[in-house]
Amino acid sequence: MLITILAFVIILSILVLVHELGHFLVAKFLKIKVEEFGIGFPPRVFGKKIGETIYSINLLPVGGFVKLYGEDDAGGGSIKIKNEQLPSSKEKEDISRAFYARPLWQRISVVVAGVVMNFLLAVVLISTLFATQGVAVPSDNVLINEVQNGSPAETAGLQVDDEIISVNGTEVSTSEEFIKIVDTSAGKEIDLVILRNDAEQAITLIPRINVPEGEGRLGVVITNIEIKKYSWIQAPFYGTLEALNFSKMIVVGLGTLVSDLVTTGKAPEGVAGPVGVAQLTGVVVENGLVATLWFVSLLSLNLAVLNILPIPALDGGRFFFQLIELVTRKKVSPKYEGYAHAAGLVILLSLMVLITVFDVGRLVARESLIPDM
Repeated sequence: MLITILAFVIILSILVLVHELGHFLVAKFLKIKVEEFGIGFPPRVFGKKIGETIYSINLLPVGGFVKLYGEDDAGGGSIKIKNEQLPSSKEKEDISRAFYARPLWQRISVVVAGVVMNFLLAVVLISTLFATQGVAVPSDNVLINEVQNGSPAETAGLQVDDEIISVNGTEVSTSEEFIKIVDTSAGKEIDLVILRNDAEQAITLIPRINVPEGEGRLGVVITNIEIKKYSWIQAPFYGTLEALNFSKMIVVGLGTLVSDLVTTGKAPEGVAGPVGVAQLTGVVVENGLVATLWFVSLLSLNLAVLNILPIPALDGGRFFFQLIELVTRKKVSPKYEGYAHAAGLVILLSLMVLITVFDVGRLVARESLIPDM
C-alpha cells in the first residue's frame, strides 16, 4: 500500500512538474517576469530567490506551480504606483514584463506550453518504447507464440517464434487458414515447412483427434501479430501518431463520461478518479518498467487533453478567452473571466468528488476499480 501511494505521488508530481515547466520555460524565454516556481503546493517549506525568481519547495508534495507577474489581474495585479506619481523607469520595465501586458501571441504561447510539454513527454516515452521494446503490429505471417508441454508440436520440435510457411504444400498466411487445414487432418500425418533463424525446415507431425481442454490439435498458440521495433529516426514519427490516436480516444472517453453522468448518474466502467488511478498505479508498477512507462505516457496525454479543453479554471479555459480576444480584438473583462474560472473550478472539484465517491463505493462493495483485461 505504501509503495502504491509513493509511486502515485511520484508519477503525478512528475507529470504536473513537466506541465508547469512548460509555462516556466516559455515565460522565461519571452522575458515575462516569473515571481515563483514551486515544487509541491503551499504552505512553503523552503525557498531561495535566484535572480528575480523564488524557487520553492512546498509542503503538499503533489505537483507544482508557476507564479507569473501580473498574471491574474489585467488591471495590474501586484503592480502598484506609489503616491500616484509618474512611474519610474524601473516600474515601467516591470509593467512591460507583466504577463497581462504582453502581446496576445506571447500569452497564448505561455498558456498552451504546459499542454505541449505533457504531449511531448508522452511522445518521448512512446517513441522510446517503440525503439527499444517494439510494438505489436499485424503480420502476413503465421507465428508460433507458445508450444505446450507434451503436445505433438513439442514432440516434433516446433519452437516459439517459428514461422509457418506451408502445410502439406499449401502456403498459409493467416491463422484461420492454418487451423482449418490442421482440423481437417486430425489423426493424419501432415508436413510443415517452417522458417527458423532465416532458414527453412521441414517438420512432420500428426494432429490430435482427442484434444485436451484449452489446447489445440497441435498444442501451439499461433498469431498473426509480430513485434516490430522502429529505428530511432522512425520512432518519433510513429510515436507522435500513436500519441494522437490515444488523444482522440481520450476525448471520446471524456465525452462518454459526461454523457453517462448526465443520463444515468453513474460513471462508465473503467473510468476512475484519484482513488482508482492510485490503485491502478500500484498494479502497473508491479508489472515492471515498461508497463509503468506506458502508464505514465497515457496519464500525461490525459492531462494534456483535459487541460486544453475549453473548461474555465484550466489552461483550455484561459486559451478560450484568449481566442475570444483574438476574434474580437478586445480583452474579456478580468472580473467576468475570474467568475468563469471560479465556477469552472467548483464544477471540476464536484466532478472529482463524485467520481471518487463511485471509486470508494466500488471498494466497499469489493468491486475492482480496474476493468478486466
